[in-house]
Amino acid sequence: MNTQLLLLILYTAGITAFGLWIGRWVRGADDFFVAGRKLTWLLVGGTVLAANLGAGTTVGAAGLAYRDGISAWWWNGAVGVGTLLLALWVGPRLWTIASAKHHLTLGDFLEDRYNGIIRGVVASLLLVGTLAILAGQLIAGASVLEVVAGLPRWQGVAIGGVAMTIYFTAGGLLSSAWVNVVQLVVLIGGFAVALPMVLSNVGGVAAIGAAPEVPATYWDPLYSAGARSGWTMLIMLMPGIIVSPGLVGKAYGAESVRALKIGIGAAAVVQLAFSFLPVLLGMSARVNYPGIESQNLVLPTVLLHELPTLVGALALSAVFSAEVSTCDAILFMLSTSSSRDLYQRFVNPSATSAQILAVARLAALFGGVIGMFLAIQLATVIDALSIFYSLMGASLFVPVVGALLVPRATARDAMAAIVLGVGTLLAVYFGTTGRGWWDPSLWGLIGSVAGFAGSRLTSSRTGPPATS
Repeated sequence: MNTQLLLLILYTAGITAFGLWIGRWVRGADDFFVAGRKLTWLLVGGTVLAANLGAGTTVGAAGLAYRDGISAWWWNGAVGVGTLLLALWVGPRLWTIASAKHHLTLGDFLEDRYNGIIRGVVASLLLVGTLAILAGQLIAGASVLEVVAGLPRWQGVAIGGVAMTIYFTAGGLLSSAWVNVVQLVVLIGGFAVALPMVLSNVGGVAAIGAAPEVPATYWDPLYSAGARSGWTMLIMLMPGIIVSPGLVGKAYGAESVRALKIGIGAAAVVQLAFSFLPVLLGMSARVNYPGIESQNLVLPTVLLHELPTLVGALALSAVFSAEVSTCDAILFMLSTSSSRDLYQRFVNPSATSAQILAVARLAALFGGVIGMFLAIQLATVIDALSIFYSLMGASLFVPVVGALLVPRATARDAMAAIVLGVGTLLAVYFGTTGRGWWDPSLWGLIGSVAGFAGSRLTSSRTGPPATS
């Protein structure tokens, strides 16, 4: 067993044990779902940042940078901008409503504002998207173990999947918030140490520009090769981040609006500062490793071969940490939505707190298993994550923002936005090449806005305003 693999195994065992230890304080659904609404700004900001710094922003961004260059910054940039809007605009308004009405999930807000049907439809769509994004995180973790130890994907997926499922199932948001603090120290520290050393080893920024077969657009920050590349990722990612049920759920755990604004705002700033690190690492890989075929392997390869053993182990642990920390955020979405928005709402309305907690943990367990299966089937991190963010932008962004900005918005308006948004997304995805202006995410969002606006314009102007 090599040094890097040993340290990764010890790190994984350590964070799992720590999560289980924190889970001892979870006594009911409130603790599991929103950590009793007692998270300080540091904890709420840390858990949101850890959720954002996952497979897409590390392994995915480095792989895109290896192919397209500096424009891959837009993956992290879009996430940072979306998080800032969550902190300063959507998050505080949703937290105030949730605190007053005891909302535990975004589904509670949707039903309170619209009706139970909207809640059920969104929760069902969320399950599909959540499993896809979970698979993307597990693919990233498996790529680390593939490069470090030559493990086949299924074994790498199993190691990461089992770790995050165990500690999240034990403690929910409470465990995640504390484990994420440890993971962030490893993640940011590992990347900050790795970048200057890698750049020095490959000959600096000038050597990147002179690397074999580097395209002329490699240093163009506004370059886009179409869907899932460059500035178009702002369209694909930002709406889904602003109304992500997982991030909103973490925001609900803040002890106050002030803690939410400071914590999540700080997370956005750190995200934007971090954004160049994986991009420059991915671009550096073009110098000495021009023939890497899989984008998933770009970041693990450069960290393993361009750094001293112990530094490389720290950096690889940082990548693995990013994958695991985002996995628990995804299980949070899946388990809370399944137990609160589907089970309690439609199966057992009189469910006790203990029953809801049991279903949430069972959903997390099953979600982890299904996510591991999908991770073995999907090709790349970007393929998996694109499914989730495109679906959230097309189905959830307009209904949530519409509920906050349009007092008379109705369930009919929300349903029109969902149906036309998802329908347009699927039509463009399967009916075009998905390149340039035919980006499915863009047209899904346009379809959702058109559905909401069309329904509003054709609604009776004399009807009573919707309650909020």
